[in-house]
Amino acid sequence: MSDSYSLLILPGDGIGPEVMAEVVKVVDWFKANRGLPLEVQHDLVGGSAYDVHGVPLSDATMELAQSVDAVLLGAVGGPKYDVLDFSVKPERGLLRLRKEMDLFANLRPAQCFDALADFSSLKRDVVAGLDILIVRELTSGVYFGEPRGIHADDNSDNEGGRVGINTQRYTSGEIRRVARSAFELARKRGNRVCSMEKANVMEAGILWREEVQWVHDNEYPDVELSHMYADNGAMQLVRNPKQFDVIVTDNLFGDILSDAAAMLTGSLGMLPSASLGAPMANGRPKAMYEPVHGSAPDIAGQGKANPIACILSFAMALRYSFAEVEAATALERAVEKVLADGARTADLMGAEGGTPVSTSQMGDLIVAALSEGV
Repeated sequence: MSDSYSLLILPGDGIGPEVMAEVVKVVDWFKANRGLPLEVQHDLVGGSAYDVHGVPLSDATMELAQSVDAVLLGAVGGPKYDVLDFSVKPERGLLRLRKEMDLFANLRPAQCFDALADFSSLKRDVVAGLDILIVRELTSGVYFGEPRGIHADDNSDNEGGRVGINTQRYTSGEIRRVARSAFELARKRGNRVCSMEKANVMEAGILWREEVQWVHDNEYPDVELSHMYADNGAMQLVRNPKQFDVIVTDNLFGDILSDAAAMLTGSLGMLPSASLGAPMANGRPKAMYEPVHGSAPDIAGQGKANPIACILSFAMALRYSFAEVEAATALERAVEKVLADGARTADLMGAEGGTPVSTSQMGDLIVAALSEGV
C-alpha cells in the first residue's frame, strides 16, 4: 500500500444503505489488515438527500465529490418519491454527479463466476469463465444531442401532427477520449478492443470508426483493434461472448449492449460498474463506482439484498482509482470462494440449491474469506 486515498460513500435509498454497510466491513478489513490508507467520508444522495435538503444532491455534497479520489454510490429512488417534480427526483442527483464530474467512460464488466454459470439463460459452456468489459461513452451521443424534443408537424401526410427528434452527435474529441480509455484498459487485460457502431448507415458511426482507428494507429498500435456493427455485436454477445475482451461503443449502443451482457452472468445483483473522467492533479481519474442494480424498495430492510455488486464496485475502485491491483484481486477471489462454497442470497437461490444467507451474512463470509488469504 502506498499513497493515501479518499473515498466518498453515498449509500442512497432502498437497499443502498444495506449493501453499503457490507462494503464498509470490507473497507475496514483492508484498513486493519492490509494497511489501506483510505480516508472515508459519508453523505447523502437521492431521496435521502431530498428528505434532508429538499434536493437530491446538495451543493456541498457535489463539492465534496469533486474533491475526493472516488465516489461509491449505492442506489437511488423509490415509490415515495414518484410524486416529486422531475427536477428533484432522486435520479437527478446521480445524473448531476455524472455531468458535473464529466464521467465520460462507463465501465461495465460482465464476469461469470463458475459457481453461477447455470444462472445464465445461455448454456454453461457459453458463459463459464466469461470476463469481458464494455466501455460505454456516457456524456454525449443521442441522449444529449441537439436539436431534440417533440414538436408540431403540419405535414399533411403526418397523421397525429407531431414529430419526435433526437440527434446523434459526436465530436472527434469525445470519441478519442473514450477510445483511449478502452485501449488503456485493454493493455491491462487481454490487449484486444472491439469498437462497435453503425458506420454502414450513420455518419456519426463513420466518424466513430475513423476516430477510434486514428487513436489506435497513432497511440496504441500494440493493442489489437477490430470493428463491428453494433447489431452484429448484440448477436455475437449471445452467440459467443468469450470472443471479446474490451468492447468500446457509444452512449445508445452501450446502454443496450451492456444490459444484454449483464444478463449473461445471471443476476443483476452481481454486477458492478465504474464511471471515469479525466485525470485530476494527482493523476487519478475522476471516478464514481456503483452497482448496476436499482434501489429495490420492495425488499429494503429485509436482509434479502445481494451486496456483491456493491462490494465488487469497491474492488473496481481499488483497481482503477487506487492502483491497488493485488487488493482488488484478493477481494474478487474472496467473492468467488464464498460463491463456490455455496452461499446464496435470495436472488441466487436456484434449482441447484445452496446455503441461503442474508445480506449481512454474505458480507461476513466475504470478509472471512479475505482473512483466509484466498
